[in-house]
Amino acid sequence: MTESVAQAIKVLKEGGLILYPTDTIWGIGCDATNAEAVAKVYALKQRDEAKSLVMLAADLDMVCRYVKQIPDIALQLVEVNDAPMTLIYPGAMGLAPNAIAEDGSVGIRIPMSESCVELVRRFGRPLVSTSANISGQPAPKCFAEISEEIKDGVDYIVDPGLEKHSTGKSSQIIKVGLDGEVKIIRA
Repeated sequence: MTESVAQAIKVLKEGGLILYPTDTIWGIGCDATNAEAVAKVYALKQRDEAKSLVMLAADLDMVCRYVKQIPDIALQLVEVNDAPMTLIYPGAMGLAPNAIAEDGSVGIRIPMSESCVELVRRFGRPLVSTSANISGQPAPKCFAEISEEIKDGVDYIVDPGLEKHSTGKSSQIIKVGLDGEVKIIRA
C-alpha cells in the first residue's frame, strides 16, 4: 500500500475529507457512513443537501452490504460494463442519511482503476465520490483544474501522480429498479 493511500485512509477514519483521483475525474471523498463528514462535503461544494451524492464501492460484495436488494438488471449491467458506470440502486442502507436520495436510492460505482479500488477496499466502506468543484462550476478533468478553494477545504490530497488512471470524463449514470426498470440519467 502506498504511503498516500495509507494517509488518505487515516484521514477518512478520522472523519476528514480527501481530494483524490477516481477512475473518472478528481473527487472529494469521505466516509459515506459518517453524516458529519458528508455534511462537510456539501458545505465545501456549496451544494444543496437535497442533491444526492455518488459513492464508490470496491466490488459487488461491498455494494450488497449497503443496498437491500440488487436488481438482476444491475448484475447484468456490471457484467458487461466496459466504461465507468454509476448505478442508482433502490433501498440504500447503512449509509449516512444525508448521503442518500430522498427516495432512499443511492448511486454507487465500482471504479475501474486499481488505485481507486485499493483505496476503497482498504478503507472497508464506501466513499463519497463527488466532483472536486464548487456546485455549478465545471468539473475538473485533472489536478491542475481544481480550484484553490477546494484544495484548501480538504484535509488530505492523494498523490496527483495517480491521476494517470483517470479518464477525465464523468461516468454514465443509470437508475435500475427491482422489476427490471432501466433509466439512463447521464450517457
